[in-house]
Amino acid sequence: MMQPKTVNDFYWSDKKEPHVLRRKEILKKHPEITKLYGIDPLMKYSSTFLVIVQVAIALNIYRVFDYFENPFYAWGVFLLITYFIGATIEHALFLAIHEITHYMAFKKKWPNNILAFVANIPIVFPYAMSFKYYHALHHWEQGKDGADADIPLKGEAKLFKGFFGKSIWYATQIFFYAFRPAFVKKIPIDKWLVYNIIFQLIAMAIILPLAGWYGSFYLLLTLFLAGGLHPTSGHFISEHYVFDNDQETYSYYGPLNWVTYNVGYHNEHHDFPYIPGSRLKKVREIAPEFYNNLHYYTSWPGVTWRFITDKNITLFSRMKRKI
Repeated sequence: MMQPKTVNDFYWSDKKEPHVLRRKEILKKHPEITKLYGIDPLMKYSSTFLVIVQVAIALNIYRVFDYFENPFYAWGVFLLITYFIGATIEHALFLAIHEITHYMAFKKKWPNNILAFVANIPIVFPYAMSFKYYHALHHWEQGKDGADADIPLKGEAKLFKGFFGKSIWYATQIFFYAFRPAFVKKIPIDKWLVYNIIFQLIAMAIILPLAGWYGSFYLLLTLFLAGGLHPTSGHFISEHYVFDNDQETYSYYGPLNWVTYNVGYHNEHHDFPYIPGSRLKKVREIAPEFYNNLHYYTSWPGVTWRFITDKNITLFSRMKRKI
């Protein structure tokens, strides 16, 4: 059962996370869902294509300033490209890495890791292997105190309160997702983490000098925007912030799934983490009786706006457990 929420504290549950039980119930009634397990054969192509486009833009974005003599027009076009194209691609790469670290591109571990390194390139900083470690904890120990780094720290939740506090946190949440895990659980150093760092350092040593100041700024700004002030980043809020007291994971069924590898099908993803995003929609189609009665969203910007403006929803609006 979930304990009543108190001010300046999270929701606490004495039950295990809900997805293991629902998976067992669904498979008992719909065993054919196991046929959806396996890799997405297009993943290696789509993620590589996104990397090529993003790097190509970074290497050529300086041409905007050569074409427009008026700095106002030049910066305007630069920002439009950065926000609508660059940040969208950058966020898509976040979710491509998410899929790849679930081993959705190849059957064996090592080619998935290599592809994750490639998808990591436009993100500037080495990210893929640390994400892989902490995201696995988020799945297998969802909400567990001291393990699930997806949940804000208590000090973080106390500091960023009210409309302005939550707005600042939302706009800059990329920094909290980057640094918070180290305060929750120390990551073990293994060879793949080291390889990720070395690979990314070499890639940046090649790309950033060629991209110049404009291209480097483009990559950094797309990273910042993709992790905050972009419609796709609404999934960070929609997935697990408790808007309805009896539910801790929420799905989103809307058009932005097209550019985020269907991460919006989040209940389905947690129920079946070995089904690629391209086939998650079929899970709901096969077993609608398990999902249609759950609360879901159709607008990530709408979720974000409610999160920021609703005084009853705070960074403490997350489910935690000690079991």
